[in-house]
Amino acid sequence: MGNYWWYITVLLKDSAAGRYENEQILYSAAELSGSIGTEVQELPDGIRVRIYYHSGKGISSWRASLLDAFETWPDVRIEDMGKIENQQWSRQSEDAFPPLDIGRTLVVLAPWHKGHEPEGRTPIYINPGSAFGTGYHESTQAALELFERQLDKNGRAGRVADIGTGSGILSIAAFKFGAEFILARDIDPAAAEEARSNMELNGILPAHSGKITIETGDLLHGVGGSFDLLFANILLEPLTAMLPSVRRVLVPGGVAVFSGVTSREKPEFIAALSEAGLEITDQIIKEEWWGVAAQNPA
Repeated sequence: MGNYWWYITVLLKDSAAGRYENEQILYSAAELSGSIGTEVQELPDGIRVRIYYHSGKGISSWRASLLDAFETWPDVRIEDMGKIENQQWSRQSEDAFPPLDIGRTLVVLAPWHKGHEPEGRTPIYINPGSAFGTGYHESTQAALELFERQLDKNGRAGRVADIGTGSGILSIAAFKFGAEFILARDIDPAAAEEARSNMELNGILPAHSGKITIETGDLLHGVGGSFDLLFANILLEPLTAMLPSVRRVLVPGGVAVFSGVTSREKPEFIAALSEAGLEITDQIIKEEWWGVAAQNPA
């Protein structure tokens, strides 16, 4: 990886939705696209955000990822993009990623907080900004809280499929709560490698390699076997595309936890869940993001 960072600058004009919601849109799209950091400039009539990326991929690839993340919000405009040499991120990262309590029992920590874990919480160590799912995004928090509540109901994680694993945070949580086997899958080979790195950071790999499979793949295409729990914290379109295959891989009574759907997309996804034969058992709203647990009827 080169000694530089890519940046892409985007602009979003104020709208009837309000500036706060516009800020959340930009932050969400930045994380969804794999950003390692952002800088925000308030304008009289809108918001300008400079979004930073690792140099491990070409800027055209990051631009494509960002445009995919902005597909739901066509009013966002890319102003410029380029290269920043020798940007020092370590201090900024330490300030930007304090320990984060999630639900009743979890805490997400950057590696430099090891040794300072709050008592009574299960730590999940994540390298910030490396892939989608650092824990600081509301959709990831919704998925983790739904998982925690699911454990309260049945007391076990069982066999777990984590589709669109990103940073691997959901797989790591599942392992720490006793999953028997975990399939962590992502369409992006770089994300699969980041998941592997974060599992090593948490002491899961290589010690427990027999219980973990990390692979590159498109949603549930080619996935065999039966799972007790399925995670998918991605976006509405791939979630909807995956739904017809979910019951094929879930045991009767198994549960899928979906996140990455905005509140305004909720009715569309509820209809798709019903069409796929899945029954909603739990749901949660975090800011403008909605997460849902749905069961494969026994």
